[in-house]
Amino acid sequence: MGSWCRTGATLVLGAGVGAAVCRLLSLRGREEEEEGAGVLHRVPVLPVPSVLASELTVSPGASVAVMKYGFPSLANIKTRESYVTSYDPRTRTASWVIERLNPASLSGSSNRKNCEFRADDSVHLFHRSTNDDYRGSGFDRGHLAAAANHKWSQKAMDDTFYLSNVAPQVSLSLSLTHSLTHSLTHSLTHSLCVCVCVCAQNPHLNQNTWNNLEKLCRSLTKRYLNVYVCSGPLYLPRQEADGKLYVRYQVIGQNHVAVPTHFFKVLILEQANGRGVELRSYVLPNEPIDEKVPLERFLVPIETIERASGLLFVSNILKRTSSLQADRPTTLPRIHQ
Repeated sequence: MGSWCRTGATLVLGAGVGAAVCRLLSLRGREEEEEGAGVLHRVPVLPVPSVLASELTVSPGASVAVMKYGFPSLANIKTRESYVTSYDPRTRTASWVIERLNPASLSGSSNRKNCEFRADDSVHLFHRSTNDDYRGSGFDRGHLAAAANHKWSQKAMDDTFYLSNVAPQVSLSLSLTHSLTHSLTHSLTHSLCVCVCVCAQNPHLNQNTWNNLEKLCRSLTKRYLNVYVCSGPLYLPRQEADGKLYVRYQVIGQNHVAVPTHFFKVLILEQANGRGVELRSYVLPNEPIDEKVPLERFLVPIETIERASGLLFVSNILKRTSSLQADRPTTLPRIHQ
């Protein structure tokens, strides 16, 4: 009996001590909270606005919504005076670059001669490409956002010369007898192929076909209210001798800058008076291309680029318009390997 009494007394004493400690901690916590509140009262609290992708703007003019039709992806977003980009530190090139073209952006006194290619200091040194990587590589420093698209401001044009807006593009002339053929998406759609013939008359991708596609984008500003251009690299599989599909690409320079197998351009053509948008999508192989091959040969379904790149366009566009018309490619010649 005495043992039970001693045990009961011990429990009561313990409960009392525990309650006292709890009250002490509670009072101390309230004092710290009040002290903290006093500090917060002395520090100005600024509201953080919610920002939608469609509200991300760049010059010229505060109303220019470069990202009106959304982000194709959300990794490593960077904004420049003339474009918005998503940088891929693994390849040392951009995943995509979006720019907005209209007559205002195409006119001005900016001069390309005043621009120089330069490394992007905002990219970590480990993941940055340099001019030395391209020197002697046999590849051009191919713009994704084109310099000629941004004559409205010298700063805007200068920004297109960051190497983070550049990817290696073929610049070597090859023999007329050397024929190159590539399937754009052999593992994605077996019926879609493009045959590219090589000529010996300086068939640089950067200086000929890619440049012609950039000129087409600029010419479309005469017919459409705004032309949104998204450009980027692709690394597509091809079937090799063992019958298996492989993704293989070269790297250049000490920083191992990836050489894309293909490039894409997605054009979002905004019609006047809110009549909706048209969509065109192109894929060009990173190979010398005969300039006689029409650009229409490189039209592909937008789903091809979405699947191959891991990016999404259509779902974002449909959030902004109920009228979307996509130009579908005509029947393309099938490659016989």
